[in-house]
Amino acid sequence: MKEVIIIGAGLAGSEAAYQLAKRGIKVKLYDMKPKKYTEVHNLETFAELVCSNSLGSNLINSAAGLMKEELRFFDSLLIKIADKTKVPAGQALAVDRDLFSKLVTQELKKNKNIEIINKEVTEIPNDKTVLIASGPLTSDALAKDIKKFTGDEYLYFYDAVAPIITKESINLNKVYFQSRYDKGDGEYINCPMTEEEYKKFYTELINAERIPLKKFEEEKLFEACMPVEKIASRGEKTLLFGPLKPKGLTNPRTSTRDHAVVQLRQDDKEGKLYNLVGFQTNLKWGEQKRVFQMIPGLENAEFIRYGVMHRNTFINSPKLLNKSLNLKNNKNIFFAGQITGSEGYVLAIATGLISAINIANQLNNKPYFELNNLSSIGAIIDYITTENKNFQPMGPNMGIIRSLDGKKIRDKRERYMTIANRTMEYLKTINKKNYE
Repeated sequence: MKEVIIIGAGLAGSEAAYQLAKRGIKVKLYDMKPKKYTEVHNLETFAELVCSNSLGSNLINSAAGLMKEELRFFDSLLIKIADKTKVPAGQALAVDRDLFSKLVTQELKKNKNIEIINKEVTEIPNDKTVLIASGPLTSDALAKDIKKFTGDEYLYFYDAVAPIITKESINLNKVYFQSRYDKGDGEYINCPMTEEEYKKFYTELINAERIPLKKFEEEKLFEACMPVEKIASRGEKTLLFGPLKPKGLTNPRTSTRDHAVVQLRQDDKEGKLYNLVGFQTNLKWGEQKRVFQMIPGLENAEFIRYGVMHRNTFINSPKLLNKSLNLKNNKNIFFAGQITGSEGYVLAIATGLISAINIANQLNNKPYFELNNLSSIGAIIDYITTENKNFQPMGPNMGIIRSLDGKKIRDKRERYMTIANRTMEYLKTINKKNYE
């Protein structure tokens, strides 16, 4: 029986293991948990969501929504489980992160073609087909060995995680339930601020003590997970057009728009936990409690997880990878997930799925499966494997999907819906033998 080694049981590795096993290929899935953890992982289970519990918009005329629809088309296990474990979040697909991780682990453990080995891999086998899906927090020992194959220095950026609090510790008399623009059933808890409250909060936030980075490390931050205090340092009004924007919300107590609003999103299926939307942070824990308890309604907030910032490492994919996601100098070494410079949960799942299809095709002497840029998955793989001197991570993005032919559609929603419909029609034209 054909065999593949997968290093890392995160989103990419878990999806890849399922896809390979489904195609009758034996998988040895290595994960260093629970013997060893990174600074942001807590669960013993696989496919742990460490940043947000949201996989982004579910609307097909958005980049993240379209990519999820493409993944459903290709029978993604993780998107199927995400749909099953979703929690109220307006038009976004947010999940109960513990239940999601638990169900993914159960599915992989019961699969006869998957052997799970809880062990840190420090050396990549030379004589096997290997998928490296060790994530942006790849252990030092493995990272060192990867360099033997890549011969390249790693690139990196800093990523941050938002705090989680208990619902019972929120003063519900000071907040209100509502989704922005009333899209959804009022699933978000909104903490309104007056101008005076905002100014006091802002002053404390920008002056709060942060955890220092190591002196030799340059501070490179990924815009989508920028620490809230870093955004605030750009100017007093910056947050009002970012995570604290009041636009699309009407306070039912005053029937007016608030000066600023902090949104809380449900983090678990039972609705006992909420995360602070857009509040990724690198403040010291004591400072987080002091400053964030200034938010109306959170005066007695109980923090079950504080925000943290961590270094994300990724390879120089345009220089190193083929579109099939294997190394140009070693066709048996594949990469998937955020270590490729693809950013976000959905793309980790997508690269895991595509790499698995290509591994299976290679082992079965079939041509590699490559989606073109009519699809969001194909467009992002094009991006991460096309020469780029200033390569930086990118998430799902409508702007890199092939433009529409003919007359330009000015309305953005209509244009994106037309692109999405074209994508799904394109997928139907692909011969199933190429990817099954």
